[in-house]
Amino acid sequence: MTEKDSIYASALSNIADFAFDEKVAAVFPDMIQRSVPGYSTIIAMTGVMAERYAQAGSYCYDLGCSLGASTLAMAKQIEGRNCNIIGVDNSPAMLEHCKSNIADSGYSTPVQLLCKDLNEVTIKNASVVVLNFTLQFIAIEQRAALLSRIAEGMNEGGILILSEKILFEDEHLQALNTDLHHSFKRANGYSDLEISQKRASIEKVLLPETINTHQQRLQQAGFKSIDVWFQCFNFASLVAIK
Repeated sequence: MTEKDSIYASALSNIADFAFDEKVAAVFPDMIQRSVPGYSTIIAMTGVMAERYAQAGSYCYDLGCSLGASTLAMAKQIEGRNCNIIGVDNSPAMLEHCKSNIADSGYSTPVQLLCKDLNEVTIKNASVVVLNFTLQFIAIEQRAALLSRIAEGMNEGGILILSEKILFEDEHLQALNTDLHHSFKRANGYSDLEISQKRASIEKVLLPETINTHQQRLQQAGFKSIDVWFQCFNFASLVAIK
């Protein structure tokens, strides 16, 4: 059973930068469901899109796989398609939980898990690449190079799914969507203290950008067809076709 996220429920004298450690891994399913509007839809549709675009004999990559939600969504939908999934994360704690979740799933799609920095991963023969709420944790100056390497390792007709917390160029819309996001979290049981402390913990670690910035970067990396397929408040998911 998933543990409830209460990491920031009590007042902290020192708020450390957010990290994907064992404490976060233990409550992550609850944390992300209560924090990211539309998360379940994004994960489910990741599997649906993988079913459409996964090419026989190719690899599907889940970059920043955390506990394996996107990996499992793909594994379910592409069973029997002669595709392998490679899940990558740099957090040993997250990968331990991911490994257990995959073992418990019963899906037959082969999955390989790698504990690596994404900047050190070689992408090859890829028909599906997933970056669900991962790029936002990569240093901004490294993002273009990462996306270019992904594009270079993808097969023609392959698909990239990129889900991110986003910024708005319009100040009013930025303030509005931030407030709506906080209201979403309150509706899911988080207190104002939890919201404030989590924000202080993550603001130097999670660096969001505008949708326009993401689209331009994807185009420069070599993707041809790029669009936003999902958005709720300040969270969005883009699809880009090689």
